[in-house]
Amino acid sequence: MAKAKVAKRPTRDEFALEEIGNQLTEAYQEKSEILLTVWGEEEPVRGQIVNMDPRTGRVHVQYEEEVNKVKFMDIMGVNYPRD
Repeated sequence: MAKAKVAKRPTRDEFALEEIGNQLTEAYQEKSEILLTVWGEEEPVRGQIVNMDPRTGRVHVQYEEEVNKVKFMDIMGVNYPRD
């Protein structure tokens, strides 16, 4: 039985990771609403960053009453909603 191949997360260089980190930090400090493009997710994760947990490597994003915990390494892009 061969294991099903799971698409590997694209690798990014240090510069790209640092840029995403800077955008997340800025959005966290300014309490901005953001849209995160997350690897493996069809829909972007929307909300405000309420916690950045260095221990677990997860970014906690709250939208209304729901909190999504997204792995930093799965974040492919940070955008701001246009509405």
